[in-house]
Amino acid sequence: MEPIISIRDLKKSYGNKEVLKGINLDIFKGEIIGYIGPNGAGKSTTVKIILGLVGDYSGEIKIFGQDIRDGGVEYKKKIGYVPETADMYENLTAREYLSFIGELYGMEYEVANKKAEKLMDLFGIRNVYDARISSYSKGMKQKTLLISALINNPDILFLDEPLSGMDANSVMVFKEVMAELIKRGKTIFYSSHIMDVVEKISKRIILINKGEIVADGSFEEIKGQSMEGSLEEIFNQLTGFEEHERIAKDIVSTIMEGAV
Repeated sequence: MEPIISIRDLKKSYGNKEVLKGINLDIFKGEIIGYIGPNGAGKSTTVKIILGLVGDYSGEIKIFGQDIRDGGVEYKKKIGYVPETADMYENLTAREYLSFIGELYGMEYEVANKKAEKLMDLFGIRNVYDARISSYSKGMKQKTLLISALINNPDILFLDEPLSGMDANSVMVFKEVMAELIKRGKTIFYSSHIMDVVEKISKRIILINKGEIVADGSFEEIKGQSMEGSLEEIFNQLTGFEEHERIAKDIVSTIMEGAV
């Protein structure tokens, strides 16, 4: 089977700091991948290079069989993206913003508007469709951002902390949405610091540390590599961070200094 994303010897530096040190990765249609690692490991840089948002790298990246260095942007019409922090046009209403995003993907205004309105309704925020985004709660903004990433029916979805600020019911709904998308042949690249969510939803987990892939496989396969415990515990073993208990105790001790 031809991979939907193929990465070969991907390297990226900022000045003297080598952020990616030779990433090799094949991602196939219908996979849901948990892409995890500590802050500064290179997760966001990898995604931004794949999306064409960051250049000046070495190595090769092919999406749908096309080298992204060829200059064509057609492949981007088949991609949805939820960044960890997004700059939305908050002076617009959701109707204006989502129909604009749809038109950027080549959709007719009427089609984009109708789909956006229906999705707002399904996500439980139809009542603010014509309100300015600046008046939304964090959860409402996150749902609007998710809709903007889904409106073009993408084949590949890149999600960076997509559940941030969402209530428990909405999180449950969106987990089911991801499961349904996978059933329909979509590919999801999921990055989060919430390990139990990654563990539950991902069929394949890729752990990156200091610019290199240190684990790649299902949760059971990674556990089988002489490691025990939850994904969070395995993450700490592989990234060398095992001081959380001591640090927590020091923080609480500091807070309670001088307490009567």
